[in-house]
Amino acid sequence: MHQHFILFKPYGYLSQFIYELKRKKKLLGELYDFPNGTMSIGRLDEDSEGLLFLTTDGKVSEQIRSNKVDKEYYVQVDGIITSEAIEQLQKGVEIGFDGGKYTTKPCKAFIVSDLPDFGPRAKKIRDERHGPTSWVSITVNEGKFRQVRKMTAAVGFPTLRLVRVRIGNVHLQNLKAGEVLEVTSFQLDNVSIR
Repeated sequence: MHQHFILFKPYGYLSQFIYELKRKKKLLGELYDFPNGTMSIGRLDEDSEGLLFLTTDGKVSEQIRSNKVDKEYYVQVDGIITSEAIEQLQKGVEIGFDGGKYTTKPCKAFIVSDLPDFGPRAKKIRDERHGPTSWVSITVNEGKFRQVRKMTAAVGFPTLRLVRVRIGNVHLQNLKAGEVLEVTSFQLDNVSIR
């Protein structure tokens, strides 16, 4: 019987259970007593936070990582983002990828004014003396390396904090950083993945 989990990955953790290099890193296994064979589905960078699915079933991973499943991110950016920048994000922007250039697919993007309480990040971002910040929601169904960060930088608003709030129709809800919830299945947009 496979087991599935949803997790609010905190800042500063790798989305993995084993790290071979010498430097000490925080790993997911430190957050919860996961069964042997648990793997994360997709990943969030060490400095990204938010919703992460974990499973003992490798087949599930393929279905969720497919480009049929939307992933929504709330992104705190440097400066007050403009409607022109939002429009550029929606249409697709050119980012560096694999040593070349890549134009992102059209996506949903809008300014977020009503922000959930994510709690403070483990590492302080900065304070108001450095200028204003704003939040934007970006929903993509592709996942190039550090794509969302590269997208906001491409329109002139570098990412300060990135929190994945939704995968398909599964939301972060009221989970706190580091909290893990065991679920019987991932209910994704009319597709139940058990």
